Amino acid sequence: MSRSRMRQDLYHEGELAVQQRAGAESQALGNGSVIGNEIIPGAIRFVKKQPLIVVSSIDQQENIWVSMVIGQSGFITAEPDALNISVSKIFRVDADPLWQNLNDTSHIGILIIDLRSRARLRVNGRVAFSTDQQLRVEVEQAYPNCPQYIQRRNFRGVSDSEPESTSASGCRLTVAQQRWAAEADTLFVGSAHPTKGVDASHRGGNPGFVQVLNSTRLRIPDYAGNGMFNTLGNFFVNPRAGIVIPDFQNGHVLQLTGRVEVQWDVDDPNNETAGTGRYWDFVIDRWIQSDHAIPGATEFLDYSPHNPVTAK
Repeated sequence: MSRSRMRQDLYHEGELAVQQRAGAESQALGNGSVIGNEIIPGAIRFVKKQPLIVVSSIDQQENIWVSMVIGQSGFITAEPDALNISVSKIFRVDADPLWQNLNDTSHIGILIIDLRSRARLRVNGRVAFSTDQQLRVEVEQAYPNCPQYIQRRNFRGVSDSEPESTSASGCRLTVAQQRWAAEADTLFVGSAHPTKGVDASHRGGNPGFVQVLNSTRLRIPDYAGNGMFNTLGNFFVNPRAGIVIPDFQNGHVLQLTGRVEVQWDVDDPNNETAGTGRYWDFVIDRWIQSDHAIPGATEFLDYSPHNPVTAK
């Protein structure tokens, strides 16, 4: 089989187009060997230990939302071909669109991430069934990601006196929310292909890596990664996207849904993109802010050694 044919078997048309434009065809082919349709045994053990997953889902209007789902130990378990999530063990935020979206669509993207070790596993699949007690997701793609750009944090556990979550929504970021985004070191992004499913991914950097251009537009640098371009490949065919920005210190989350415009070959005198010259602008359609949505205190440990150092 030719190398070109092998790439076509691994990636959809958007991923292939972006890989070609970025000159990453060989890198994508080499790293694509990790992509499978089952969860490997070592990852099954990894999944069971995690208190946090990130889930991308789509609402009835085809907006993409990204959710941080946190639960008691063992709330998520894995089989080679499926993930099982005990909904009753989750700290549920009622304002989160995820719970309604599970009734409206079957495709979801899940990122299982250990912030302490920087290990992460992406699972894209289809909801087999969903109840108030149990969620089962059949695996369509599963593969590990590299640990780059993840800031290490430690979850200290859920206490018995967690404050009740409160929520608000809007279309333009408030001044406080703009400051929140501008000071962030971590966000999670959701994207989707019309037929290939939904994806959840991580983006991180030193505080200030997210640029707030105005109350409805953020600019995020696209650092060098594994060359697969799963997220930008989805953007190529479908500009709708979602973002969640956590405030780990205070336990709040800011969910955004909107559209993406990818910027190529941009002058970068301050090394904001670490040499790629790529950004993506996120144009906000709607936001939901949920306070006290991250149960349990988190302890910051250190920044990723891979975070680019800017000239600012």
